[in-house]
Amino acid sequence: MSSPNPKESDKRTDQFKALINDREMVFRLLDLHPAPVLVFAPDGLCIFINRAGAELCNITDVTMFAGKYNLKSDPVCTEICGRGVIDKIFRGESFSVPNFFVPAQGIKGRGNDENFSETANVFILPIWDNDEFICAVMFYNVENAYSGIHDAAKAQAYLDAHWKDEYDPDEAARSAGLNRRHFIRVFKENMNCTPLEYHIMLKIEKIKEKLLDKGLSVEQAFEACGADYKGTYFKYFKDITGLPPSEYRRRKMIK
Repeated sequence: MSSPNPKESDKRTDQFKALINDREMVFRLLDLHPAPVLVFAPDGLCIFINRAGAELCNITDVTMFAGKYNLKSDPVCTEICGRGVIDKIFRGESFSVPNFFVPAQGIKGRGNDENFSETANVFILPIWDNDEFICAVMFYNVENAYSGIHDAAKAQAYLDAHWKDEYDPDEAARSAGLNRRHFIRVFKENMNCTPLEYHIMLKIEKIKEKLLDKGLSVEQAFEACGADYKGTYFKYFKDITGLPPSEYRRRKMIK
């Protein structure tokens, strides 16, 4: 989180102050802004979202968002950026939030595609009229916009390619361009299992293949798949197949 250039902030604030008594004109100008812009009242209620913002978030009816969505009472955004940041916005402070993750999932009243999310650098511009805090204007410089299905597929491809490695949730999340918590959520919603569960199932399938190689011992079959025969993968194998590895091999060899 960083503070903007004071001169730039003062210049923008002065420009808005000159128009503060003509709200309709202000919103007309903001609607033409090429980047997403949202305006929030001091109580946290969104009072405006421009065309770019509505298009980015796939909001077809802005009345389902503006006048209904309240940032202060949104538990998802509060969890992501922290109550301190929310309070700072509505104390009328000017600052920026880099790489802010904006999840559509769980944000009530958004009226958009539930699989859509975005990451953006957000600049918060408070508007004051003398000692009265009028509103907070948020400018979004979007870094990534994506749908859950697409990014779950990217994560799946990464896991498929790295099945032999030890599971690394941070690397897997980066492959999909998501942070760790939302990567797990998006993957589970689209794949019906967690990334770790998917990784374990992949490795077990590879172990089953290696067990059919008569030139390898059971322990060597596990080692060839990056798994410790005496570790947790022995239990995973038994839980998934219903048989210990040696018995699984014996039955398959008979066939």
